[in-house]
Amino acid sequence: MNSSTTRGRLAAVAATASVTALVLALGACSSGSGGAAPGTGDKPYVALVSKGFQHQFWQAVKQGADDAAAELDVEVTFEGPETETEVEKQLTMLQTALDKSPDAIGYAALDSEASIPMMTDAQSRGIPVIAFDSGVDSDVPVTTVSTDNLAASAEAAKHMAELVGSGKIAIVGHDQTSQTGQQRVEGFTQYIAENAPDIEIVDTQYAAGDQLKSADAAKAIMQAHPDLKGIYGTNEGSAIGVVKAVQESGRAGELTVIGFDSGKAQTDAIRDGLMAGAITQDPIKMGYETVKAAVAAIDGEEVEPVVDSGFYWYDETNIDDEEIAAVLYE
Repeated sequence: MNSSTTRGRLAAVAATASVTALVLALGACSSGSGGAAPGTGDKPYVALVSKGFQHQFWQAVKQGADDAAAELDVEVTFEGPETETEVEKQLTMLQTALDKSPDAIGYAALDSEASIPMMTDAQSRGIPVIAFDSGVDSDVPVTTVSTDNLAASAEAAKHMAELVGSGKIAIVGHDQTSQTGQQRVEGFTQYIAENAPDIEIVDTQYAAGDQLKSADAAKAIMQAHPDLKGIYGTNEGSAIGVVKAVQESGRAGELTVIGFDSGKAQTDAIRDGLMAGAITQDPIKMGYETVKAAVAAIDGEEVEPVVDSGFYWYDETNIDDEEIAAVLYE
């Protein structure tokens, strides 16, 4: 997929987000089914269960999955809970997907351990599992399609270190249960510990990727550490919550804010000078590669154990570059 095509797809994602959200709420978000029940047609059926839909990231992942479904002539359904805190609801969705006996399942785990029994169930039924975005603590998935979150968060830490030089910083994370949530903190803290001896991470708070909760967590950290120099938010909701907290505390321009993911609120914050920069993933590629790997597994082909969907650092200096613009979503 070239950059201009990808930008067009991302624009389409933003333009149809509200419609897609309504369809998803009705539980009818699928591609290639023509209104029939999933898996009842002649095409191979791949059921994808994501983490949620409150961020535009997941709409872009779905777009990539739909692109692959059309290209490879398979049927795909894409669903997930309303928020990324609803582990039990996601597990119910995974079980429902299994009960439809799909030819393959794609799963982005909110909790890397909770789904292990269902992974074993899928294996016993001969249903290949593709992990995407976040892996699971199981050998069942034939591959994991994801950003290298350790490397990506280390890149975020590198830029934080360059910008603040020395002093106190903090982290507002989105969760402690998914591998994504864990690794985006681990990679960041490890880089600082090994490469920035004059920087101290004074606090790490988790706020479920919710903007309001993340803002409250950031405010509490700033109150406890008035000499704080920077805060890193590990996903879209976390980062925007931090930006709101800094604004509402009257400290815009004083603290260095670094985020993860994209979305209009983050790109606006970078353009307005409220956020120094962020890491963006390539969600369309993630969705595309997940379906591509599922089809390969269905056909009995060997699949690489890890498929890196890539990441980029972006800030005011490169946000409009063709390569970066192609992977930013609104």
